Amino acid sequence: MPSVPYGWYAVLRSRELRPGKVVSLHYFGRALIAFRGADGRPAVRDAHCPHYGAHLGAGGKVVDGTVECPFHGWRFGADGRCVEAPFAARTPKVSLGGFPVREHSGLVFVYAGPGEPSWEVPEIPETGSKDFAAPIDDTCRARIHIQEMRENIVDESHFHFIHGQSEPPVQEWRADGPFAEARGRISRRVLGWVIDNTFDAFMYGPGVMVVRTHGPVLSVTAVALSTPVDDRTSELRMLYYIRKPARLPFLTPLAKLVFRMEALDEVREEVEIWDHKIHQARPVLLPHEKGIKALRRWYAQFYPSDLPVHPSDLPAHPGDLPAHPGDLPAHPGDLPAHPGDLSAATATRD
Repeated sequence: MPSVPYGWYAVLRSRELRPGKVVSLHYFGRALIAFRGADGRPAVRDAHCPHYGAHLGAGGKVVDGTVECPFHGWRFGADGRCVEAPFAARTPKVSLGGFPVREHSGLVFVYAGPGEPSWEVPEIPETGSKDFAAPIDDTCRARIHIQEMRENIVDESHFHFIHGQSEPPVQEWRADGPFAEARGRISRRVLGWVIDNTFDAFMYGPGVMVVRTHGPVLSVTAVALSTPVDDRTSELRMLYYIRKPARLPFLTPLAKLVFRMEALDEVREEVEIWDHKIHQARPVLLPHEKGIKALRRWYAQFYPSDLPVHPSDLPAHPGDLPAHPGDLPAHPGDLPAHPGDLSAATATRD
């Protein structure tokens, strides 16, 4: 699987990008910078100056809505174009590469993919609602592809072993172009109480998911942001928005504390497993394990259509596996890391 499926990714919270500051980032295997232009809108561009290679995030500064190179003073606008080069008779026609950018819901999103985006991530109302507390912000990285981070929500069986549910939940799945939704219930014991909650997971492309959990004791909206760091590593940033108790708002800090105690350790347990697992192109699924296949078929749209082994080739049940081991696809490690490597890999195999 290519390491960067096409779609929108959140690379910053808005509060982390203050006017007049340059922020260094590293995603998609690229050194990047973020800054706000003269109009206050965020820009995310490649970090290295095309003049002589200086990193614009290491000593660079924002001047009149442009980013200025710390080495020779070249300036670049929010659109990436060079607007000034001291001592040059003419301003060089060079630009910093970058991404289409959107900002809403307290997040800065970039679009990674060919051409201009044809769809958008909708606003997330809880992020600006007074009914919800300031989010618990938890970030971790693992040696795993971001697709498998997303598969976690539809992995029915793990809800028993990781999250304490008595048996795998039955989920409803719906897909509509780049959007998808999974619905189900989670019943578990927390501090001696049995908590029976519904959950709705709304997926906006490969990098953004909003999970709304509703129950009589606690309601939480989790914004799950999965972003490729490089060919080997992915980042999962979770923003948990806890609904304030309507009649007892002063209990909100206690609700957040209980949530931290119960939920964050489980996430860490999952990350530890992810960090050591391998990708199984054809996992041996049990009859009730339908979610992974459904998600992989939907997720396949975010990859180039000419992949040598496509994620949608996944069989529905163990009985659909090929009869002979020789019919199985090559080990996932044999797949090329980048779309541009596909033709070479195919030629070698042929």
